[in-house]
Amino acid sequence: MSDNSRENRNEVFGATPPVGVATRNVMRDDFGMEVPVETVPLPSAGAIYPAGSPVSGRDTVDIRCMTAKEEDILTSRALIKKGTVITELLKSCLIDKEIEPDMLIAGDRNAIMTAIRVTGYGADYTVDVDCPACGEKSKQNFKLTDLPIRRLEISPVEFGRNLFEFRLPASGKTVQFKFLNGKDELDIAVTAERKKKQGQQTDNLVTQKLMYSVVAVDGLTDKVKVQSFIRNMPARDSLALRKFMDANEPGIDMKSWMTCPSCDETSEVRLPLGVSFFWPDG
Repeated sequence: MSDNSRENRNEVFGATPPVGVATRNVMRDDFGMEVPVETVPLPSAGAIYPAGSPVSGRDTVDIRCMTAKEEDILTSRALIKKGTVITELLKSCLIDKEIEPDMLIAGDRNAIMTAIRVTGYGADYTVDVDCPACGEKSKQNFKLTDLPIRRLEISPVEFGRNLFEFRLPASGKTVQFKFLNGKDELDIAVTAERKKKQGQQTDNLVTQKLMYSVVAVDGLTDKVKVQSFIRNMPARDSLALRKFMDANEPGIDMKSWMTCPSCDETSEVRLPLGVSFFWPDG
């Protein structure tokens, strides 16, 4: 990686070479080149992973910088069709092969994914964005290294468990919820796609995510009963719970500011993660 690209990274994606990587480095030994290794912070700080997990209590993980091998993964039609292309990308780049990307919560996965993208194509991310003020689409450039990390600020019910509590304002019920991991998100996507193919309704994504997130209501853990409660909970409770979860989920804050060339308004927008995230010239 060039010196300039290192200067473009903030401390969020600072690099610290790990100890004891690979016994024989072909790129180094045969071609006199090193594939750089980067250290990426985990927004969760590993506090929600059980003892024995390779990321339990860890603040950071090490990744190998993106190469042509990872470009092959990104263009694999089989992986794209299965919805596992990002998981395979993470597997390929993570130095510690004991880490299962599907078991990482979405925020930790996004932090690693963003760091991989920066190592492969740099911090500049140019993408078409709809203006919140006037609705016009325009091409905007964002710096991925300027996106702040949202650290885990709330405490789980106990260290090493992805389980948190929230008291609902309308019903007064106490719910226990988890932050979704890669497997959960894949299951939701697969279920939605299956329903779509069968001609069923697929616009209940809010309820679906809550059903995967909420694991208990006032200590009741029966899945059928919990799902029934979620479907019938007061809208005020649903909104409050979703806001609490969104505000406290650790990860990369994928929001930035844009100035619309059509109406000249400056607005905060969520960065879309389209094809151009990994294919900036695509």
